[in-house]
Amino acid sequence: MKFTRLLAVTAVAATTATMAIPDEATIGARQGQFKLFSHNLGVLGGMAQGRMDYDAEVAQTAADNLFHLSRHDQSRLWPEGTDTMSVEGTRALPAIWEDFDDFAAKFTSFQEAAVATQAVAGDGLDAMRGALGPLGAACGACHDTYREAR
Repeated sequence: MKFTRLLAVTAVAATTATMAIPDEATIGARQGQFKLFSHNLGVLGGMAQGRMDYDAEVAQTAADNLFHLSRHDQSRLWPEGTDTMSVEGTRALPAIWEDFDDFAAKFTSFQEAAVATQAVAGDGLDAMRGALGPLGAACGACHDTYREAR
């Protein structure tokens, strides 16, 4: 009888621990994706602002990366309960889940801007600069509403 009870307690503890790990892993994956967004945007922004020399190949690679990153399946990165009010270490506001349709629409705008940037990033500094405005606006629209300020 005691062994059965021990198994039941162990099973509950293991299930609880397993449930906590996906949220941590999910948040980590989500944050990793945004770090990669930031890294590639930093390359393009650095060129646009003159902090880096424009290099068509490097610009195109950064834009290609943004395109592909924006196509990563988001469905498992945003489970409820992974917001700033529920866990530490995230800047995702609860507003995401209060209006998930708007959040998804803002991400779709980012995807569209990534496509436009990818189409012209290697075509010269002026073409790339022209595409970065809408891309930055798409990022800002989501951050202003759905990301906790530092």
